[in-house]
Amino acid sequence: MAVDRGPVLKRCRALGIEPTVLGIDRKSNRQKRQGKKLSEYGLQLHEKQKAKFIYGVLEKPFRNYFAKAERMKGQTGANLMILLERRIDNVIFRMGLARTRREARQVVGHKHVLINGKKVNIPSYLVNVGDKIEITEKAKETKRYKEIIEETSSRIAPSWLDVNLEGMQATVKALPTREEIQIPVDEMLIVELYSK
Repeated sequence: MAVDRGPVLKRCRALGIEPTVLGIDRKSNRQKRQGKKLSEYGLQLHEKQKAKFIYGVLEKPFRNYFAKAERMKGQTGANLMILLERRIDNVIFRMGLARTRREARQVVGHKHVLINGKKVNIPSYLVNVGDKIEITEKAKETKRYKEIIEETSSRIAPSWLDVNLEGMQATVKALPTREEIQIPVDEMLIVELYSK
């Protein structure tokens, strides 16, 4: 399984993303250098790289999400963002049970997550309306989750999730809408890039 293990702050600076979007409180001391003005293709590619980096998705799965978004009803760009937001690693991050999406991916990979009572260890699993997500009883007792909840308790859970942090569980009330997804990505540029 391939994972991007590059330096996070350096990548944030290159893509012009605030590290807080990823759940990282540190800030980079360096300033982004002003390079050449990007072409139209360069801007489109930049937006795609931002979306891939924020959600921790590599090229082939991202292309598959785009193909699935095209087949769905509605706007392709909004559908793409909704699909990425529905990934279980992202949902764990949104619930406040992981500091970053990378950590959430690890939580899922270590089989600490139950969806409707069944263990799930695939970070790309897409949640649906009515799904009950919780941390396994054995993992709930560990010190790790208590520390994470202390750090993330100020984070506001999205309105499409009904989160119970004390019980380390949540229910998906509805699918997210594009307006609810506060990610600094212009998905229309991604659509333009793939429609060439």
